[in-house]
Amino acid sequence: MLTGMEIAVIGGDLRHIEVIRQLAKMDATIYLLGYNQLDDGFLGVEKTTFEAIQAEKLDAIILPINGMKTNYEIDSVFSDSKLYLTEQWLSRTQKATKIYTGISNDALNKIVLNTNKELIELMDRDDLAIYNSVPTAEGAVLLTIQHTNVTIHRSNVVVVGFGRVGKTIARTFHVLGANVKVVANEEELRARAFELNLEPYELLDLKKVVEDADTIINTIPAQVLTADIISKMPSHVLIIDIASNPGGTNFEFAEKRAIQAILAPGLPGLVAPKTAGIQLGNVLSTLLQKQLEEREGGNV
Repeated sequence: MLTGMEIAVIGGDLRHIEVIRQLAKMDATIYLLGYNQLDDGFLGVEKTTFEAIQAEKLDAIILPINGMKTNYEIDSVFSDSKLYLTEQWLSRTQKATKIYTGISNDALNKIVLNTNKELIELMDRDDLAIYNSVPTAEGAVLLTIQHTNVTIHRSNVVVVGFGRVGKTIARTFHVLGANVKVVANEEELRARAFELNLEPYELLDLKKVVEDADTIINTIPAQVLTADIISKMPSHVLIIDIASNPGGTNFEFAEKRAIQAILAPGLPGLVAPKTAGIQLGNVLSTLLQKQLEEREGGNV
């Protein structure tokens, strides 16, 4: 149980509905910021604002999976107003307040450092990243079906990056009968791709690999699909970039070449928000329970 914990959920998408439900069932006191358009009611949950909330009472702050933008704006699908997490407001919280986010950036790191807070990046955890890889792969399949005019079976699919998410995506398309090529710099990852009966290539080979691709799925959060690489692609190719914003694709050049390129970093929240939200809620519940135990242990 999380009795006695006061938690602010700031922004988010449909995944956070399940998170809120789960934490409320565990008797946490929940404050929602950026949820003015949410009609669904939750027992013990209060909609509020940055101005109205008593920040000094908060034990934890939960941000969206995509964290915060570089201009300090926080996304929320439940609000028609913009949300901004400022250093001034964060400094009002207690020293022990922990901040939970999916991913971070320089802007968030800066205000966390300046206010001496602890930041937990949930997507750094292997368990949550692997759980999220399943709806991400299903979402990539959905986008491929929607935006191509060929079957996945016997199509040429290139997966750039073979980490926790890339592995699930490559394996899913392989099971569906696609000819899957995997691009990864790490020798051990290419060996794993070979073991899975996929075609492994180095990043240096990307120009050649994309020449006959029908679908290219990028998972690397750095611009690897450059103008030079895109110029080698066939005109019918579909690019699905699931790396965190701004992705790893030169979208401007892709548009000039009339190549369809989709930036889709939050697929779990779009295609399976309930499942992804339950998984996120499970991880957060465990972490918050541990935080509560540490707090109570320190008060003994």
